[in-house]
Amino acid sequence: MEEIITELMKMFPMLNAYLAAGIFIFARLLGFFRLAPVFNRKEIPGMVKLSLALILSIVLTCVVKPDLTIIKESFVLSVFLNIVVGAMLGYVAQLILIAVDAGGDMVNMQMGLSSAMVLDPTTSSQVSIVGKCFSFLGLLIFIQLGGVYWLLSALIRSFEIFPLDATLIPLSKLVNLDYLVELSSNVLFMGLQIASPVLLATLGQDIILGVISKTAPQVNVFQLSFLFKPVLGAAIMVWILPMLVNIISDYFLSFAKII
Repeated sequence: MEEIITELMKMFPMLNAYLAAGIFIFARLLGFFRLAPVFNRKEIPGMVKLSLALILSIVLTCVVKPDLTIIKESFVLSVFLNIVVGAMLGYVAQLILIAVDAGGDMVNMQMGLSSAMVLDPTTSSQVSIVGKCFSFLGLLIFIQLGGVYWLLSALIRSFEIFPLDATLIPLSKLVNLDYLVELSSNVLFMGLQIASPVLLATLGQDIILGVISKTAPQVNVFQLSFLFKPVLGAAIMVWILPMLVNIISDYFLSFAKII
């Protein structure tokens, strides 16, 4: 078998380069699919992800067109670095959607539903119900705006910034530090912007109930707040939903260029 492979390498000198490039691209796709939004959903079977990664590896190998000297250093090191680069790209893209999740968690806490938690299979952690609804809403808007195209465009551009055979990750070119800081800070900013109508409405309700407790001490205001907050929060969310979709869409469009 080894003699057959050796003879094939002599007959087709580019075969070795294309096989190595395919392995490196497949490794980068694995890291990318692990953290990138849409692709990291646990609802998608692992076999489907592997099949898609294999198909994309074949397509991207023809696009990259590697040379004969693609393997210059350690093969294992190159595979590991490609996994790291793919994971970095996926993490940066995931930061865009985390801001919407943060807003949902704030709304959930303000509505008094902190004890109502569900298991998120993607992160394997307990998340709030309202936060999960906001997460699905943000994901649908992201797909509708062409988020998958942005992700694949960023992945293809990463081959220009970090070649397959590179042994040093250019962090300044691959991930702009100012861009990363802006994304991280927007998690709190966008979360407050999304949750602000519910926060203000529940604050006004607390003020009204506080006045009632002073004028009529016999009224159990503490129990009334548990009844009113979920209903008021749900009503405000239904009312502001069209505006909320526009706010999230504008936020996603402002970060269309991931790298």
